[in-house]
Amino acid sequence: MTESTAHPSAAAIAATRDRAEAGDADAQYNLGFMYANGQGVPLDDAEAVRWYRLAADQGHAPAQANLGKMYAIGAGVQQDDAVAAQWLQLAADQRMGIAQHDLGEMVADGLGGLPQSAVTGWMWLTLACSELPELTDNEEASGIRERIKQRMSAEELVEGERLAREWDAAHPREP
Repeated sequence: MTESTAHPSAAAIAATRDRAEAGDADAQYNLGFMYANGQGVPLDDAEAVRWYRLAADQGHAPAQANLGKMYAIGAGVQQDDAVAAQWLQLAADQRMGIAQHDLGEMVADGLGGLPQSAVTGWMWLTLACSELPELTDNEEASGIRERIKQRMSAEELVEGERLAREWDAAHPREP
């Protein structure tokens, strides 16, 4: 749940709220982000979840990813890995790198009712690094990948990377 740390003005918040209440998914996501981070509004995870869900229900990938994370950690909602995995999957399928990363870790660990699969987890982690190259230098993300890699054979790693290439080819980037 990262974004700019600048605090919006009262007028900007009011305009964002008006657009969000009118059903604009980007504005709903932005308002959710403001509540999740206390940017210009009181920090309120439940309110963030409310706005993220409205945007997520419209297919807004960043909102789906953030909503999945909120369920994964139990921020503003009852912690629920199964619901987290559902939202992360929707965002991951739209090439949302952070969702691919979080989903990869969940799959590799068998969380959220997902069948545990280090190979499929590695596929998602590989795709995440392709979408967000900065993950390769991120200490926490690198630690997660290394932890999962240690449980895999050389053949499984090759298979996970093959699956990532196939998924990538089957899901072209939108122009």
